[in-house]
Amino acid sequence: MEQAVLNAALALNNDHKMETGELTSDELRGLFDTAYYSQIMGGGRDGLLLSFDQSAEYASPNFKWFQARRKTFVYIDRVIVAPHARGLGLARSFYNGLISNAKAGGHHSIMCEVNLDPPNPGSLAFHGAMGFVCLEDVLLKNGKTVRYMELLI
Repeated sequence: MEQAVLNAALALNNDHKMETGELTSDELRGLFDTAYYSQIMGGGRDGLLLSFDQSAEYASPNFKWFQARRKTFVYIDRVIVAPHARGLGLARSFYNGLISNAKAGGHHSIMCEVNLDPPNPGSLAFHGAMGFVCLEDVLLKNGKTVRYMELLI
């Protein structure tokens, strides 16, 4: 990945650190290098998606929650669409690409979490419209409350 694209994607990620968590350049590059499926739009300025399958070595407590409960899955670690690019169908495009890739890879479910506290009503509405269903609401050690969701494909 070109450094300029990584820098733009890092800025986009860190502009949304409350929802996704702040990363360093090396951490983000590592996530892209080990992702099951990833996509960047607009040179990293418009949006990004990172996902992992069940075999990833990833320390995220959210990923570990799914790993403890499902034998196979694809986990959406982060999907971010910049404010200037919202409403253009980028998130749906990211998800359609992921779903096609996951089906081709023999997966039957896609997992994610959505923040309830701090609230993220736009993300909840989007995931509901895409067909994700609630598995459980969980209070994390960092004080956030998340909703774990699943899409059967």
